[in-house]
Amino acid sequence: MNLWEDVRVARGMRAQLETRRKRLASGDAPLGWKVGFAAPDMLKRLGISGPLVGFLTRNALIRSGATVSLAGWTKPVAEPEIAVHLGRDIPAGADHATAEAAIAGISPAIELADVTAPPEDPEHILSGNIYQRHVVLSGEAPARAGGAAHGLVCRVIRRGNESARTDDPQANTGKWVDIVRHVADVVAAFGERLRSGEIIITGSVVPPLAIEPGEDAIAFEVDAIGGITVRFSGFDKARN
Repeated sequence: MNLWEDVRVARGMRAQLETRRKRLASGDAPLGWKVGFAAPDMLKRLGISGPLVGFLTRNALIRSGATVSLAGWTKPVAEPEIAVHLGRDIPAGADHATAEAAIAGISPAIELADVTAPPEDPEHILSGNIYQRHVVLSGEAPARAGGAAHGLVCRVIRRGNESARTDDPQANTGKWVDIVRHVADVVAAFGERLRSGEIIITGSVVPPLAIEPGEDAIAFEVDAIGGITVRFSGFDKARN
């Protein structure tokens, strides 16, 4: 069964995209899309046939080096990811070569999510846009042209020390080309389309990072394409 044929997914996506339409109507602008819960154990746990898909808008964008207040957040999580920048529109049913040619470049990203409830029901997860709050990028343009992953070594820096590393940024997420094709199929099933100029953040390259009370920053360094940093305030032990 295709992911979008699951009635739980269909209900959740319709609710999610209605939220997106309201945000765009109020003056926000499209930025792109995201995937979540792609790991095999999570697919099995949720009983779904593929990763869930959410949306990104401009109001969620944070520039590298900025400070984000986590005051009032329930369970903040940071996910170091690779952002795929699209240089062409991509229809549903695109083959591998079409999707690969549409990738204009890649860059480092950090997604910030607030896990307000346990991830147990696809409809609930999707209707809340997969816990999405912000995405951190270094700029509008990709850091490296094309979609090749060779030579990339990803390192997470916390409290001044390296806390995680991988030299295969697709091992934890799946191939970027396959993710692009999947997102194109899912959004098309609900009347949307991947557009040139959008990004897709492709999932955490290492297990998601629970942000600790008092933690002031996380950096994500990707050898060969650069790094980004996000700083935090307002998340302390007194409230959490």
